[in-house]
Amino acid sequence: MKPAIHDASARQHSGGPPPVPSRGGNRNDHTRKSGVSEVEAELAGLADRSTQELRVAWREFHRAAPPVGLSRDLLIRALAYDLQQRARGGPSAALRRRLQTLAAASEKGALAVDPGIVLKAGTTLVRQWRGQTHTVLVDKDGFEHEGQRYRSLTIIAERITGAHWSGPRFFGLTKSACASSPAGAGQ
Repeated sequence: MKPAIHDASARQHSGGPPPVPSRGGNRNDHTRKSGVSEVEAELAGLADRSTQELRVAWREFHRAAPPVGLSRDLLIRALAYDLQQRARGGPSAALRRRLQTLAAASEKGALAVDPGIVLKAGTTLVRQWRGQTHTVLVDKDGFEHEGQRYRSLTIIAERITGAHWSGPRFFGLTKSACASSPAGAGQ
């Protein structure tokens, strides 16, 4: 029985399958440590490759043939994305979740996805907290509370409660705040 081969270059010469870049969960492997100039050179070289060479590169990354009818331009763009993702890491989990939410809303036929509540200048927010009514005036570049200007609702909520609070949630501006607590709750 032959001993296991752990060196990628030895595996290539032994007839075994070559290692596939961007596969595997080892965040410390050599592909992560490649220099920026190396990635930039690979990106620049994509435009000089033939369509056939781009299809081969696609197969190396994805272990499958590229989709039928995928243009040369899209092959280059997709491979450039793959190279950058391999070198610098992919999108965050939060971004992936947001993209999945947007895709699901699009599939349901939603014309627009609610990006959140946008407050217009002049809007007054009112919240009761421990027997006191707190009023916040929305300005075009911040908020005003008790004669002082603030850049964030969160800072105002912290000053009122003495603890860290999400400002939009404290003032009932988020969907979860509206659903989980009636106005004036949390006293």
